[in-house]
Amino acid sequence: MKRIDQYLEEMLAKGASDIHLSSNHQPCFRVDGEMQFQRGTEKFTQEELRELIIEFAPERNIQELDERWDTDFAYELPGAARFRVNIFLDHEGIGCVMRQIPSRIPTFEELNIPEGIRSFCFLNKGLVIVTGPTGSGKSTTLAAMVDLINRTRRQHIITIEDPVEFKHRSMGCLVNQREVHVHTKSFANALRAALREDPDIVLVGEMRDLETMEIAIETAETGHLVFGTLHTNTAATTVDRIIDKFPADRQNQIRTMLADSLKGVIAQTLCKRIAGGRIASAEILVVTPAVAANIREGKTHQIPSLMQTGRSVGMCTFADDLLSLVKRGIITPEEAYRNAIDKPYLQKKFKEEGIELDLTHVALDDVEFDLEEKESSTKGEKARKKLHVNPRDTAALRELILILATDENPDERNGHEALEYAQKLLDITGQNDALTLVLISAAYAELQHFTEAAEWAKKALRVAKANKQKDLAVRIQRYINLYRRSIPLRGEAA
Repeated sequence: MKRIDQYLEEMLAKGASDIHLSSNHQPCFRVDGEMQFQRGTEKFTQEELRELIIEFAPERNIQELDERWDTDFAYELPGAARFRVNIFLDHEGIGCVMRQIPSRIPTFEELNIPEGIRSFCFLNKGLVIVTGPTGSGKSTTLAAMVDLINRTRRQHIITIEDPVEFKHRSMGCLVNQREVHVHTKSFANALRAALREDPDIVLVGEMRDLETMEIAIETAETGHLVFGTLHTNTAATTVDRIIDKFPADRQNQIRTMLADSLKGVIAQTLCKRIAGGRIASAEILVVTPAVAANIREGKTHQIPSLMQTGRSVGMCTFADDLLSLVKRGIITPEEAYRNAIDKPYLQKKFKEEGIELDLTHVALDDVEFDLEEKESSTKGEKARKKLHVNPRDTAALRELILILATDENPDERNGHEALEYAQKLLDITGQNDALTLVLISAAYAELQHFTEAAEWAKKALRVAKANKQKDLAVRIQRYINLYRRSIPLRGEAA
């Protein structure tokens, strides 16, 4: 028995998802999302920890650690669980993080996976993306989906992972699992080779780079079902993230390819259960003809509105799913609020449902942050606070969008966020407000989508002329000229 096994057995007994071993620190476990030091034990010296790690790490990975200063692999505790391992160097010395991968693949019901996701498992072709921050349960959701396919279909599944996590035994399907750096040089190489291996379904553990993304889209276009993962926060921003990976001169082509091949996006995060443990909250985008048209035309900012009206086809927003978890007594309103993307909207839904929300502790956290970071607060904070009080404050929305889309400081700018707020402003003011249309154009220009920026600016120009806003019309024409030269707005007062 290796010495690491003792720590892993304790990890499993505690119900921890991760164990952290660091030089000059005690062992630390992540339980229900929170870090807990193992009190009463000695701190590892750098030499002790290196000896412990070398005892169970493959020789290939020790060599990689010495060359690259970090390495990944999988380790198995026989009869108990598998673990995804990362070894790294930091200023204290060597460190190691091990994440538990249960031996048994959990079912849809155990994971509380919405029924809308089940339909993706029965597609014949297309691209389905599971997204969310690190540690949000993407691998577990994908494992449950592959397991369902394996039990209900008669096809060939190829998985490309780094490392292989859940092990799938061939049942109805033939399952081949390949590990990057062990069975193949890279995700892109394995994905390219997969086309010659007669697959029906391909799972790509991470769509990390432009080449992998491109081959994944092409594989989906050629009649295969492709599952992949990204690290984005919402379903709508996932589409923009993929498009933005490509050079500007190819983005229109990629929009068309995505509109034809993308079938769905699942965004998720983990919330603390009232009864202990964690549960996934999911946002589901089903690519209907209307969604595909928005992708093709560069109007991805309109996707959230389509999701709110698309429940009948399996769509769901984070706010709706979080509200459902609260109403079913699984998570607290406060936990839902912490994990919400659109906090004002969720607050509004709570009020409509008569659900009490205690923001005392959340507000206290914000105050403490302000005290610590007061000097480094961004220009947009004042506008955001106004919107927290009144989400329909058009002046605050305009101020925030202007900062996010045109500020001279690149740390202040965020084109995706600017588009999201611009959509909210458009919902309030409608198409007959020239300033709103100008701000949408500025957001697109910040994202380097100059064709769309020019189109929205032309709409603004028509509205300004119709409303006899001569000075504004002159400024808008100047913006159009900038967009034609692929120049975004900087410091311009819209």
